[in-house]
Amino acid sequence: MTPIYLLLGSNLGDRLFYLREAAAQLSAVFGKTVQKSKLYETAAWGLEDQPPFLNQVLVFETRFTPRVVLALTQRIEQDLGRIRKERWGARVIDIDVLFYGQEILETPQLHLPHPQLHLRRFTLTPLAEVAPEFVHPVLQKTMTQLLQECPDPLEVKTFLKQDFQD
Repeated sequence: MTPIYLLLGSNLGDRLFYLREAAAQLSAVFGKTVQKSKLYETAAWGLEDQPPFLNQVLVFETRFTPRVVLALTQRIEQDLGRIRKERWGARVIDIDVLFYGQEILETPQLHLPHPQLHLRRFTLTPLAEVAPEFVHPVLQKTMTQLLQECPDPLEVKTFLKQDFQD
């Protein structure tokens, strides 16, 4: 079995609902979650003029190939109503495959590890929470080290459910 690290994000509609529903559908496909981070709220990255995101990292173990994992996560996004309009645009759900064990892969559809995760605080914060000593197979640094070196200035804060207002 290979550990897979997935980042969930939502910034449209009932963000909490979409993260919970995505997690439930991912568990139905991959089995019990091995680890999951807290929820984090972050300003949008890339296209910054949009609502803030809720993000969470989930870890599963799988026998599926990386390409099958990508196809399954994209199907879940589509089932939940994801519409791809513009790069880094607002969305009800986003599921990124961050790591597939220590595999390094570059295809037109999938790059492993995720090529920009070391530049994104909203990705590294929950990753460092669940896997602080996991070593990036290309950069050869732990998630804790990458978070400490991350150039992204955007604030990432723990999301408290009582703060949630739709």
